[in-house]
Amino acid sequence: MCNTPTSLIEAVRFFSDIDQCNEYMRQIKWPDGNIVCPICGSQKVAEIRTRKMLRCNEKGCRKQFSYKVGTIFEDSPLGLDKWFVAVWCVTNCKNGISSHELARDLGITQKSAWHMLHRIRLAMQEGTFKKMSGVIEADETFVGGKAKNMHKHIREKKINGRGAVGKIIVQGIIERGGRVLAGVVRNSKRKTLQPNIREVVEAGSKVYTDALKSYEGLSDIYIHETVDHAVEYVRGDVHTNSMENFWSLLKRGLKGTYISVMPWHLFRYVDEQVFRFNERKLTDAQRFNAVMSRILGKRLQYSELTS
Repeated sequence: MCNTPTSLIEAVRFFSDIDQCNEYMRQIKWPDGNIVCPICGSQKVAEIRTRKMLRCNEKGCRKQFSYKVGTIFEDSPLGLDKWFVAVWCVTNCKNGISSHELARDLGITQKSAWHMLHRIRLAMQEGTFKKMSGVIEADETFVGGKAKNMHKHIREKKINGRGAVGKIIVQGIIERGGRVLAGVVRNSKRKTLQPNIREVVEAGSKVYTDALKSYEGLSDIYIHETVDHAVEYVRGDVHTNSMENFWSLLKRGLKGTYISVMPWHLFRYVDEQVFRFNERKLTDAQRFNAVMSRILGKRLQYSELTS
């Protein structure tokens, strides 16, 4: 991997050179140095220096292609200089960056910036996940507008019960002092929440939850203890404060940066915050490299986001 900048201002300067961008992409896509044609698989590939593109010299192919092919950047009319700065911003801004702000910074439209951010979030999604062990906290939170901020007629239409009614549920599981796994779930019933815990947590681990009845029954393979938040928040080592810390970071981004998030896109914003939390001990450059290492073989078209 070529030397990468260490700050945003350095990133802007470094990636303003398209040759630097292409060299970076070359090392990500073809680390062994052998450039391969994405159409026919031939290694008879040459660079068209005047156009900053590649051409396959295999008979019967002769196709031209860019360094973006086969990545989240594919078919984007925006240059890699803008893409790399966008990746740097979204991976290293603690509370995220809105599409309006990114559009102003890069000099592009808000729609283009919104599409860029969702493509980058696709690369930020966790792949394989090692099973958790030790002390585990599990909790769920509700995401949605506050009743007090709604107009009276909207509040009467949407709020027909307790504050959680009509909101989206996000479940989180965290290894204390380590990584977190979070995602949108259909409901907070036992048959929904417990299988997710059993899938990612090793048997014999300590699992701490709140007093929600949906968690009853975990003691068959775990050391399960609960804390009733109506009475107390901490009892010795038993608490879900690590999970609450993650929820505060997630909601700070949703309410403070993004303001309004469509329910069907919420999982993407959760993935974004999960990545930043799990890679919190890395430097800005290391987080940037971590996302860039995941851009291959992924694509998200605008029609998929808006359908």
